[in-house]
Amino acid sequence: MKKLFRLATCIYLLGSLIIKAQEIPPIQVYTPKMYGAENQNWSIAQSKDKNIYVANNKGLLEFNGAKWRLYPSPNQTIIRSVNVFDDVIYTGCSKEFGYWQRNQLGDLIYTSLSQRLQIEFLEEEEFWSIVNFDDYILFQSLQRIYIYNKINDTYVVIDTDSTIYKMFKVNGSIYFQQTKAGLYKIENGMPKLISNHAVLKNSLLVNVFNHKENLLIETENAGFYILENNTLKPWNIPANKLLPQSGVYRSAKLRDGSFVLGTRSNGIFHVTEEGEIKFHINIKRGLSNNTIHAIFEDTENNIWLALDNGINCVNIKSPFRIYYDKEGKIGTVYASAVHNDYLYLGTNQGLYYKPLYSDSEFQFVENTQGPVWSLIKLKNTLFCGHDAGTFIVNKDTAKLTVDIQGTWNIAPIQNKENELLQGNYNGLNVITKVNGIWVLKNKIEGFDISSKFFEIYNDNIFVSHESKGIYKITVDKDFTRATQVVKDSIVGKSLNSSVIKHNSNILYAHNEGVFKYSLAQKRFIKDSVYNGLYTKTNYTSGKLISDKENNILWSFSQNNLSYLSPGKLSSIPKVNKISYSTALPKGLTGYENISHLQNNKHLIGTSTGYVVLDLDKLNEKTYSISINTISTNDLKGNLQIVSKHNKGLFKNKANNIEFNYSVAEFDKYLDTEYQYQLKGIYPEWSSWSASSSILFKNLPYGEYVFNVRAKVGNNITNNTATYSFKIERPWALSYQAIIVYSILFILFSLLLHNLYKRHYKKQREKLLQKNASELELKELENQQQLMRFNNEKLRQDIESKNRELGISTMSLIKKNEFLNSLKKELKSVSENDKSLKSVIRMIDKNLNNTDDWNVFEEAFNNADKDFLKKIKALHPSLTSNDLRLCAYLRLNLASKEIAPLLNISPRSVEVKRYRLRKKMNLPHQSSLTNYILEV
Repeated sequence: MKKLFRLATCIYLLGSLIIKAQEIPPIQVYTPKMYGAENQNWSIAQSKDKNIYVANNKGLLEFNGAKWRLYPSPNQTIIRSVNVFDDVIYTGCSKEFGYWQRNQLGDLIYTSLSQRLQIEFLEEEEFWSIVNFDDYILFQSLQRIYIYNKINDTYVVIDTDSTIYKMFKVNGSIYFQQTKAGLYKIENGMPKLISNHAVLKNSLLVNVFNHKENLLIETENAGFYILENNTLKPWNIPANKLLPQSGVYRSAKLRDGSFVLGTRSNGIFHVTEEGEIKFHINIKRGLSNNTIHAIFEDTENNIWLALDNGINCVNIKSPFRIYYDKEGKIGTVYASAVHNDYLYLGTNQGLYYKPLYSDSEFQFVENTQGPVWSLIKLKNTLFCGHDAGTFIVNKDTAKLTVDIQGTWNIAPIQNKENELLQGNYNGLNVITKVNGIWVLKNKIEGFDISSKFFEIYNDNIFVSHESKGIYKITVDKDFTRATQVVKDSIVGKSLNSSVIKHNSNILYAHNEGVFKYSLAQKRFIKDSVYNGLYTKTNYTSGKLISDKENNILWSFSQNNLSYLSPGKLSSIPKVNKISYSTALPKGLTGYENISHLQNNKHLIGTSTGYVVLDLDKLNEKTYSISINTISTNDLKGNLQIVSKHNKGLFKNKANNIEFNYSVAEFDKYLDTEYQYQLKGIYPEWSSWSASSSILFKNLPYGEYVFNVRAKVGNNITNNTATYSFKIERPWALSYQAIIVYSILFILFSLLLHNLYKRHYKKQREKLLQKNASELELKELENQQQLMRFNNEKLRQDIESKNRELGISTMSLIKKNEFLNSLKKELKSVSENDKSLKSVIRMIDKNLNNTDDWNVFEEAFNNADKDFLKKIKALHPSLTSNDLRLCAYLRLNLASKEIAPLLNISPRSVEVKRYRLRKKMNLPHQSSLTNYILEV
């Protein structure tokens, strides 16, 4: 079933894979959307600063390598012609011609020569060609040629009866074709007939060139002719078989002597100086349109095409040639090889071939459908490592000779003439040649890891596996089994790593760099020379390819294709870096491949075909960068273009400054990056960027120097463009403002001084008032303190009086108790003794003596002033005895203590208390003592 599927696939491929193998130079396509104008373009020129100018339906286009700019047509008609002489740009359109010059701001300003000269044009007269001759500029329309004298600002006209088809400048002479009349030459301002040969009368001329001191005349449909000694004869070249049928419309002779011919509907042909067609490019092969209106070779030998739809730039001198498999019939190229004058491509779809030195079609090699991993030339045999096994390739056939799936690579075994080692999906296998046929000998037992990258070195086999690392395998002398397998644990592993042998060195490459195996130390060590092939930052793949025929080691990185070649003046190899643009087609990462074709040409496999690199065409070009425009704008968005020739002095509000810069470089596969610094605020160089402009916003006042440089591929421009400018201080920080601030500060200081003076005066008065108040308050406090002292003294006096009162009261109580007890004792002794009775009477007299009461009353009044008056005022009915009882109750004396004072019994005291309550009308529940204490 599998074989039937392969056979069916093979038949399909044989019937469908008819693929043109023309390798074309890079083509940069500029669409109307990119350049911002109309589709049709009519003429192209270049100035000394390498800017490109294109005559477009809408106006004059200018391209500085980074940006396009459109200058509208001066009279709103189609600009048909453009040319540049001494950096003055001349254009011609309908009933108008003149020139453009750059002003101080970098803008092109148009000056009308026809209006200044007051020329009266013919109806619908348009100017199709402009050439210069000494001090003259010639403008050609279809009826006239106007010869303008730049010295005296005058003109003359060459008028004709028929159509002037084209005008040519050859060897310092001006020629033009007058239809139905022949070829003319301008001498002394007048036309002179050179030849009226039938071909020149009846055919439209495309161009006239110098050819070995004769005129080489190109016609649109009759081919080339040589005018020699007034005789016109065909120029017999190989290209004549194809060119007459192509309708050639425009042409240009290049500086190398070759020709580029543009057609009306079939693109361009590049014809060598000997007349052979080198290549043919049309819309199918990369052009954006097949109708060529103008061809121009710039200073870098690029070919510019003004097309009916767009503008194209063909890098004819580019070291790269591209074979682009647009339809994907070949697929991704994994391997390539040149063998027996055939070019073979191994792709993910099979094996293809074509004769090496022809542009014939690639053809599919039968029975090879499926991925081809490698093409190896060994022992004058081309081996094809294939997903299905190992094929032997011979011209247009391939025979499966070793049927072990997945042959990655094949290498010779030292001292074994008829044996080869191959890496397969299942590990390592040995094949041998038996009776002229390569067959499987044995598998190396003990190692079963897929061996995509392997090398034999010093009786060991090194195998690299991107997800496992690198192994060193020791095998027996017959290569039948692995006696020792050691995994290197020192060096790391990474995606797309590889191992290779180059110049008797084993190299292991991964994302950390390139390591060389040291026999002395028996380990891999990072090598400083090989490590220069790529860096960790631009690493994409560790795939290294050794070109043993040319002693070159190739490496692939992010933006470079690098190769290590022998040193010319020393034994130290040299690392060469080739800028490999991101726009170039690339191969599958990890499956990169490059092979030598012939001379210094190498084929690089890509995912859409291949790229041919010619090392002989690698030139170290120098480039210059220039600042194109400088603009400022303020917060309101008012844009102002400033002159780049003068030092800028900008208002503080216009502190948003934009710089536009460029390198006039038009190689499609050279990436241009820019780097800038702004001294005064950003002293460090910026990162490389593809942007050709930078806007600085809200810059503070001060002086600045803007520097910008570029990197084209790997080459930095030979100059640094510089612009110095200054942003003025804001008015608030200007010197005038500072003077005003100083005056205001002085006035403010004086005012503040006076205010402070008044403030402190008021504050002093307030302090004086405060101090006076505090003194008064202090005096009042002192008086209060004195009053407190006096009150305290009075209190102490009262307490003293109370103590005296208490003492006198207690003395009275004790005295009366003593007298009563004495009286009682005397009565008990004899009731009839008269002498005792007299004593008793004395005692009674003493007990009832009012003097004691008076003394007590005085002491009581001293202790409790006005109590007796108050109680008397409250209760006027109280007797003196009642007042005495109140006084005793005021002293909180008990009835037993009161009785001796009144010389009555305690019972009588209770009676008196009762009567006193009644006189005071106290409620029953009220305490008499408490009432008296509260009065």
